Amino acid sequence: MEELEKFVDQWEETESQTKKAFQTIMEHLMAMADVTLEFHPRPGLTYSLRPRHKNQKERSLFAMADVIDDDPGERWLSVCFYGDMISDPEELGDLIPEGLLGDDGYCFDLYAYDEEEISYIKERLDEAYNSAAQS
Repeated sequence: MEELEKFVDQWEETESQTKKAFQTIMEHLMAMADVTLEFHPRPGLTYSLRPRHKNQKERSLFAMADVIDDDPGERWLSVCFYGDMISDPEELGDLIPEGLLGDDGYCFDLYAYDEEEISYIKERLDEAYNSAAQS
């Protein structure tokens, strides 16, 4: 996790506060019991945080929180889930057919810190976590 900490430390916050949004999501994941986090950096493209519940047998993660590095001065977030692990009652996610490691998924894009959107994403994280715990 040293590489993740270094990435966050070197990330300069902007007016959009996407760093704050990412840290909020990261801290939510870190507080979950029986979860390990993998960090997959691809500088200039994405920085991917991938949580996995210890009970998961078939899948290597239950969510993917990506920092999209289109422009290092203004990054944005895409938090994705397997379609069968969450609900989307407000239909805020984008359905991505076969877009999450070959399976259908939903992605929620954040271009700025928004407490309501982050709260909604955290609820989806909790759903995916509970699904993963039983898989």
